[in-house]
Amino acid sequence: MIQLFARWWIRDHKNYKNEQVRTAYGALCGIMGILLNLLLFGGKYFAGVLSGSVAITADSFNNLSDAASSVLMLLGFRLAAKKADADHPYGHGRMEYVTGLVISFLILLMAVELFESSFSKILHPQTVTFSWLTVGILAVSIMIKVYMFIYNRSIGKKIDSSAMAATATDSLGDTIATLVVLASTLLSYFFDWQLDGYCGILVALFILYAGINSIKDTLGDLLGKVPEPELVQGIKEVVLSHQEVIGIHDMLIHDYGPGRRLVSLHAEVPGDGDIYQLHDTIDHIEMEIMEKYHCETTIHLDPVEVNNEKVNAAKHQLIRCLKEVDETVSIHDFRMVVGPTHTNFIFDLEMPVDSKKSESQLRQEVEAAVAEQFENTFLVFKIDRIRF
Repeated sequence: MIQLFARWWIRDHKNYKNEQVRTAYGALCGIMGILLNLLLFGGKYFAGVLSGSVAITADSFNNLSDAASSVLMLLGFRLAAKKADADHPYGHGRMEYVTGLVISFLILLMAVELFESSFSKILHPQTVTFSWLTVGILAVSIMIKVYMFIYNRSIGKKIDSSAMAATATDSLGDTIATLVVLASTLLSYFFDWQLDGYCGILVALFILYAGINSIKDTLGDLLGKVPEPELVQGIKEVVLSHQEVIGIHDMLIHDYGPGRRLVSLHAEVPGDGDIYQLHDTIDHIEMEIMEKYHCETTIHLDPVEVNNEKVNAAKHQLIRCLKEVDETVSIHDFRMVVGPTHTNFIFDLEMPVDSKKSESQLRQEVEAAVAEQFENTFLVFKIDRIRF
């Protein structure tokens, strides 16, 4: 149904990277979520009053909160689509992450309220009135929530939306919650087991678990998580596919919301190359990354000496020495300055961000190892933490 509406209302509906298309999908799914959740609230509330079941009534208010979450998602997409301004030069894309976080907290709030009402039902049990109409309403509700989970997850992946991912998680939790309530209703009727309150607590715990996971995912986007390995590797392959580039380092990827990534990196190029030709190559690489990955890219040229056999030999010997100290380290921007009394090795040393060694410990180990293998050699280097 969603794809059918998309064909009617969204121009170029398969261009998921386009900001206007993303916003339109967010609006479409938000409106659909509001309507379906209000429908479910009305049906379940009627069933809850009819049967006297606290679990069904609580589940109905869960759907009402889901309608509010859909309103937030709709608002979040609208705010995220706002253009950059003087106060927010990189746009408002992270508002979508904020919306996802608010939705996740609403999931937690609903879980706590459901737990309280269910616990009260255990302490003060009441007879639940069975009705096949109630069973039918719950069964239809499950099918609708399964559909909502499928379209939110599918479109959320296509447009890379954490808010829709949180909504899909909520829909899955609602599906299982209603399934448990339905099972409780049937077991109470056929076996006279009073499971209403216990099932309500089970549902609350499941929703709580889903909400916590959703918060973790959304906080990762807000705080700045490691970019997808495929994106990092793809950018590296684009840069290194140009023969003028010898190596790359110091890559940074900043995420300002879906479709708003800024990339910066250093590209090593031959120091004796034509500066105008190299500059033209770098410009071409930046445009290629923009076209392929929709990332605004800034590349810094690092000229390195490539035709000096003495420098190259010293560099390779230094690399072997460093690998004996720690296999995970690497160097870049190597220069060698030969003087009358000693030689300086100048370089940047890279170590993984999750290395258990401290920078001071690594520095001491490197200096000791180099002193053993090189005579009259001083080291001038700084340590960089490799992020990815």
